[in-house]
Amino acid sequence: MEERKLIYLINPIAGTRKKQQLRKMIERETSSRGLEYAILPTHPSGNYDDVIDLITAKGFTDVIAVGGDGTVNHVVQSMRHLPIRFGILPVGSGNGLALAANIPLKLQAALSLIFEGSAARIDAFMINQRFSCLLSGLGLDARVAHEFAKANSRGLISYTQQSLLQFFKAQPYLFEIVLDQFSFFTDAFFISVANSNQFGNQVTIAPQASLNDGLLDIVIVQKMHKAKLPFAILKQIRGNNRLQELVESFTNKNILYFQTPSLVIKNPKLAPLHIDGEPATTDESFKIEILPSCFELIQPIKNQL
Repeated sequence: MEERKLIYLINPIAGTRKKQQLRKMIERETSSRGLEYAILPTHPSGNYDDVIDLITAKGFTDVIAVGGDGTVNHVVQSMRHLPIRFGILPVGSGNGLALAANIPLKLQAALSLIFEGSAARIDAFMINQRFSCLLSGLGLDARVAHEFAKANSRGLISYTQQSLLQFFKAQPYLFEIVLDQFSFFTDAFFISVANSNQFGNQVTIAPQASLNDGLLDIVIVQKMHKAKLPFAILKQIRGNNRLQELVESFTNKNILYFQTPSLVIKNPKLAPLHIDGEPATTDESFKIEILPSCFELIQPIKNQL
């Protein structure tokens, strides 16, 4: 069995006392297992060439992202071509990928999993030339992500406040959905493209999604009376909307929910975009394709039974 060498990437800006305690815990627990390790800062630019050089030169086997979904996205997309395992210590505001993979939110348990778990390959996807390992969206949820990024505090309360504020302002956008067999137009409040069942914070927007099924779950919340909107979304979150066959009539459904390995979304009204919860520059058209078995993620062994 190969000797493991771990790199932990920690966001230095979030330098709270709690983060200092986490660093000490990482040092203590990794040292107690006799493993070689390094602790390095994350790079807001997403450029990890220096870390890649270190991995190649020193033979590191595991990279642990200490952060939220945005941090995980940057780290994985930069290094997914390397023969390494990825782990997550979830300290973000939503922690969607960690929740989808059953990684504990308690940091002591998440760190224990790094040493005791097993790596399995999971999917990701491309949205035009941009990488997403969890969930991307257009419309209302992206507007929330853009406003949330500007907030002074990033937590569940702040996110909920922005969600409510943007809900009252929300107007539907025109989209064209292009699939292999046919295309259709829709006026929708938002579209979610999901590789996992998680919106974050235990909100399961795509309840049937799997991290390793080779399919994207598409959730389209169509134009409806705004009074109906919260109830329609709640029904989706609870898993009461079954997956739909593409031959079904979409016209009379508030929420469309289907799976596909690829699609094109045309966005003539330039609805805002988020990628893994982080605001991103929008475009008039998006080609979206699954990347099956894209990278190895350390998860509970029971996930793979």
